Amino acid sequence: MLFSKRGKLKKEFDEQLINQFIEIKQSLQKAQRLEELSDDYDLFVITERKVIESKYLFLLKEARNRKVKIR
Repeated sequence: MLFSKRGKLKKEFDEQLINQFIEIKQSLQKAQRLEELSDDYDLFVITERKVIESKYLFLLKEARNRKVKIR
């Protein structure tokens, strides 16, 4: 009984991880593009990109630890 619930929870949380990963990846691409297009050195844009990049790398590391594959 206990193990049947574990499989469902793992699948549910893996799907959440994949969804978060896709969202962060898209926002990272937007932030990188914004930084490329900006003419002036804007510290806010750079820090925002670095924060999003840190989140992206964390989710990537977590996905590798869980052995999650995006289909």
